[in-house]
Amino acid sequence: MNAEPNRRLANLMAEAGASNKGLAKRVREVAQRRGAHVGTTHVVVQRWLNGGGIQPQTVLFLADALSEKLHRRIAPTDLGFHLAPTGAPPAVDGYPESLPAALNALDDLTQQRPEDTPAGDLLLPEADVNSGVLSWLISRPDGLTVDTSNCRRVGMRDVSAVRTAAEMFMRLDFLYGGGHGHKALRHYFRHEVLPLLGAGYSARVGNALFGAATEISQLLAWTAYDTGNHALADRYLLSTLRLTQVVDDRMMGARILANMSHQANYLGRPSRAVQLARAAVEGGKERSTPRAKALFAAHEARALSAARNHKGASLAMNEAERFFARAEAGEDPAWLSYMDEAELAGEFCHCFRDLGQGAEAVRFAERAVALTDPKYARTLGFCRMVLAQSQLLNGELEAAVTTAGLAVTGGDALQSARFQRYVSDFQRDVSVHAENPVVQHFNEQVRHALQRLNDD
Repeated sequence: MNAEPNRRLANLMAEAGASNKGLAKRVREVAQRRGAHVGTTHVVVQRWLNGGGIQPQTVLFLADALSEKLHRRIAPTDLGFHLAPTGAPPAVDGYPESLPAALNALDDLTQQRPEDTPAGDLLLPEADVNSGVLSWLISRPDGLTVDTSNCRRVGMRDVSAVRTAAEMFMRLDFLYGGGHGHKALRHYFRHEVLPLLGAGYSARVGNALFGAATEISQLLAWTAYDTGNHALADRYLLSTLRLTQVVDDRMMGARILANMSHQANYLGRPSRAVQLARAAVEGGKERSTPRAKALFAAHEARALSAARNHKGASLAMNEAERFFARAEAGEDPAWLSYMDEAELAGEFCHCFRDLGQGAEAVRFAERAVALTDPKYARTLGFCRMVLAQSQLLNGELEAAVTTAGLAVTGGDALQSARFQRYVSDFQRDVSVHAENPVVQHFNEQVRHALQRLNDD
């Protein structure tokens, strides 16, 4: 049976005015810029037009080539090929060099389900991350291409809808964690947000639109992180960092770097975490509000504490306090509203715990628990677990186990893979007291809580 001609590809080539030879040349150039080699010729392009197949990697280069030619985003799925989903690791590596490449990378990532891609510690190589961070730090903004000829026009009403969606999904994440809503968020970003970025808009609308889009994109990264899929989260974060370059949103870019530092710290890579946090501090210092600077300094303190750098951590915490004291003086974006006194106390209790300073860790953890709104179930769970760990540092076994029991039974935090690791780490720490009745009772609480989670 003969294959059906690929009319979608033919139509795009006709719209772009691209010949077989011209398109083949562009595909080879895109591949070379991304560190790959493909042997695409005009004969291969004709084979595609006749209905032939294409390699998964090559289709990304083809989409990028047509995106650049047409000055709008062309997704791999727009090209008319039948692409079978795979369970391979996310193919997106490195810092996208252009906006079309970034949008194609994000489109590819939104087709990856956290449960279908390798979970474990599969972060991008150091060289790719360092190159990406340097590219962002020295970058110039792309600027917006204001296309008045595009048939679809984006207005502030569309931007408002995206921001409302971001707030809704953020609330779900705070309430339930564990990647709750990730599937719906992927679908919304891919089918509603990405098409807007390739439409027509004024400069004012475009700036607001990219700000809203990066907020949802970083939330996709965070929810993947919370499920324990660090390979996927890491790639979302680096592609989102590239989005901030378009409109030169240095404060949001620094936030993405701080999130990458948080992830590296969680995975036990303190040196990587320190570098990323310092890049956030440096990259955001010129155009960030005092509240944002406090956040970036707190992440540096977290990373330095994990590295057992007492002096550096102390200096970074002092910086965070100094900036936070002026927090009310700045006009903060809505996404920064969570950075309040409770959040800062929560960051500091982690620092003192990692530095082995039990008394200070308990003091800040108790303050974080007291100040955290119960609606932020996962955050409250983390604070209680750090308080339990800090009490254990002070030799207060019964108090520690009681606090940990409240964390496990007091909310929905257990849905988070990160929170479950806090609990398992604590169980390991108290395992030396396995015969103690309070420890046995706590282990039973954990077992019943996990069973209820599975039942629900």
